[in-house]
Amino acid sequence: MSKISLHQTHQTLADFSSISQYLKTHFNDTGLHLFPELFLSGYSLQDLCLQRSFIKAYEAHLKELNTWVKTLPKTWKSRALIGGLDYEMDKAGLPLKIKNSIYELTPGIGLKSIYTKRLLPNYDIFDEQKYFSAGNENSFYEFDSKTYGLLICEDMWHSSVHSVDPCADLKAECDKKKLKLDGVINLSASPFDLDKIGKRLKRGKELSHLFKAPFMYVNCVGGEDEVLFDGSSFVIHGDEVLHQGKLFESQIIEWENNIKPVPFKDEVLGNENTWEGLFTPRLDQTKKPMTLLPWSDQQCEIILKSLCFGLQEYALKSGFKKFLVALSGGIDSALVMAIIKLSLKSEQTIEAIYMPSIHSSSLSTQLADEMCRRIGIRMQFLPIKFFHSSVKNAFTQTFSEPFEGLTDENIQSRLRGALLYTRSNQTGAMVVNTSNKSELAVGYSTQYGDSVGAISLIGDLFKTEVYRLCKYINKHHGDLIPAGIIDRGPSAELRDNQLDQDSLPPYERLDAILEGVLSYRLDADDLIKNGFSKDEVHKVFSLYVKSEYKRKQFCPIIKTKTKSFGFGYRVPISKSLKFY
Repeated sequence: MSKISLHQTHQTLADFSSISQYLKTHFNDTGLHLFPELFLSGYSLQDLCLQRSFIKAYEAHLKELNTWVKTLPKTWKSRALIGGLDYEMDKAGLPLKIKNSIYELTPGIGLKSIYTKRLLPNYDIFDEQKYFSAGNENSFYEFDSKTYGLLICEDMWHSSVHSVDPCADLKAECDKKKLKLDGVINLSASPFDLDKIGKRLKRGKELSHLFKAPFMYVNCVGGEDEVLFDGSSFVIHGDEVLHQGKLFESQIIEWENNIKPVPFKDEVLGNENTWEGLFTPRLDQTKKPMTLLPWSDQQCEIILKSLCFGLQEYALKSGFKKFLVALSGGIDSALVMAIIKLSLKSEQTIEAIYMPSIHSSSLSTQLADEMCRRIGIRMQFLPIKFFHSSVKNAFTQTFSEPFEGLTDENIQSRLRGALLYTRSNQTGAMVVNTSNKSELAVGYSTQYGDSVGAISLIGDLFKTEVYRLCKYINKHHGDLIPAGIIDRGPSAELRDNQLDQDSLPPYERLDAILEGVLSYRLDADDLIKNGFSKDEVHKVFSLYVKSEYKRKQFCPIIKTKTKSFGFGYRVPISKSLKFY
């Protein structure tokens, strides 16, 4: 009997005492224990792994663990494979090389680095080639009379951007040595996006058939600023998923590697299930013009879980127990309030401030108040019309230029932002931003106004997806959001009778254009060929490229998609616009 334990762990970056305590508590004298990629430090570290204070603390942590392992009885019939950093230092104590490695933990012996990650991702949110040195050898690991192939995260994906394919290399060496593997192990720290779980499973089945052996995938759980790690570890044998880890929860999956043989396919590593496939946009190209693919109820539930989890992770790791939202009577702030309500812990509170201007309708006031009543809180009423009037009077007395148009509209939003943070200073509450992805893409927000916040909860959701998620929440989690909010036309209410559609294309078309630009990297000609009008496309492109400066100064955005604004989106502000 060969017992294997997959530790789907949840720790804070560089919390070495917690990491050490988990290992000492859960490693025992039975079987093979598998831990995620860089479990010993956390992932992703970014420039933290280059800081001398971090390096000293990590090296002391590694030394202390090594000493502890040596005190364990050599009679224990157990081992652990653990992801960790492996530093090579110069004489000054600075890193010459840093390896993303697998350590073997052997009771009574110590820790030993046995494999280095071969493929270092360098796209979107990843920049591992900046920090790590790649390995160049396969690794086979023997335990309990069984032989396993070792991989770390990206090593399981082949791609045109990598010059080597670790899976093909591992298979070729097995064939050359006439070696039959009893399993393939992948230690991962793989970020979440809506479609990735299914794609991982598909790739896992492909690799199980390739090696004619079980494929084990252990992933971590956590929210690291805007990036989420979902867990969802698994064990696959052929086409059968023997075990599937929970979503956004720590867990230990235990199983016995004594399974019966299954019919395997003669799998060839082709070009279909590749790394590039992880970044498939969500567009229905059979329609003219294209449309976003609609979310199923299951996808809505996954998105809702991810946002609740991401919000709580950011609040917990930043030390907040109070949430503060600017409520408008519109759908974006209502969705944010509903998500906070559904994620709320017993010791946490929400406060909503409604700050009407002279342009705010009585309907907005009624709907904002009803929204608060539905989630069980009192609406704080803080009108800005007197502040607005005072600022306008001061400017007209001091400056000769007219106080109108965008000047008059944006000061209303900036007053709300200032008042929101004044309240945050009073109570210590975390301000949660309410902007959506459509607005961010076209600059339909006010810098230092409605763009303020510690974290953006729905900044990776297009406006049409905001509506979809609201309807899902009302259907499956109680009628938290008044129907009047969902049914009314969207408006910033910064001037009389203002509607979003006065200055933007309908969101059904706008969102599809934006997804084409961001995920497909389509240009204007491509979009026009796909059925969008020339005027509409050029208007959207103009808004998109001119609002880069706003996105650059925006708060962190919880990432739920393959391509999001935020850390993985890096476009210069200062550039020529002639090529658009």
